[in-house]
Amino acid sequence: MLTYQPKDIIEYVGGVIHIYFPRQGHTSDVGILNSKRGIFVLKRTKGTQFCSWLTKEATVLKHLSKSTLPVPTLHYFIEQPLENQSWALMAYLEGDTVRSALENEIKEENRHEIIFNFGKILSAIHSTRCPQELVKNTPWIDDMLGQAECNLKNFKVDGTPKLLDKLKRKKPKIIQQTFIHGDFTIDNVLVQNRKISGVIDWSAGALGDPRYDVALAVRPKPHVFETEQDEQIFYEGYGVKLIDQNEYNYFKNGLYEFF
Repeated sequence: MLTYQPKDIIEYVGGVIHIYFPRQGHTSDVGILNSKRGIFVLKRTKGTQFCSWLTKEATVLKHLSKSTLPVPTLHYFIEQPLENQSWALMAYLEGDTVRSALENEIKEENRHEIIFNFGKILSAIHSTRCPQELVKNTPWIDDMLGQAECNLKNFKVDGTPKLLDKLKRKKPKIIQQTFIHGDFTIDNVLVQNRKISGVIDWSAGALGDPRYDVALAVRPKPHVFETEQDEQIFYEGYGVKLIDQNEYNYFKNGLYEFF
């Protein structure tokens, strides 16, 4: 956990009064800092892979700082090569995750509003101009397959060599590339009063295939996207049904297995 925080960050927030540790994934340690200057989110990563993700997230947030998207402001970023760890201090955004909001919502019309807005904010992301610094010379799908191969060789992933070979041989048809989140799941979007209050975890932001975001958004979870109606409402918010079943399987049950 975050029992130690860099001196520069402590000075920036004016001293930590209390730290709360929310539910989180395995890629980082996250604490909500209640400080003399207000409430902040402090994220720490360890190891080459996860530190590179935090560096990328910091870069994306800097470039999105002037956009209209509800993203956290990046206040401080520190790399500590000797300790093989990195730190990012960000603004705290109010709200529950879409997963939590839908699990706890009793009224069906309120659930529908949340799902509709979930689709609508993804459409807004895909309509946002991609920062030039995030545009690569190689096609996004080729870059992702290269990363998938690297992850397969160097890290523990769910994907297999056989699956990766299949993904390389049967790439989906190319469509118009857009700015994408890259990990658009019900855990990375925040809701307050049924409205989207924030989109977090931007380490995979890029110019890429919007179907990848859609595939991750609508994958079934307990009490979420278990019915065709949930999907239909999401697409109403998004504006169009962008993906077919084969494309969904390629991205969600294929490419995502390596990340």
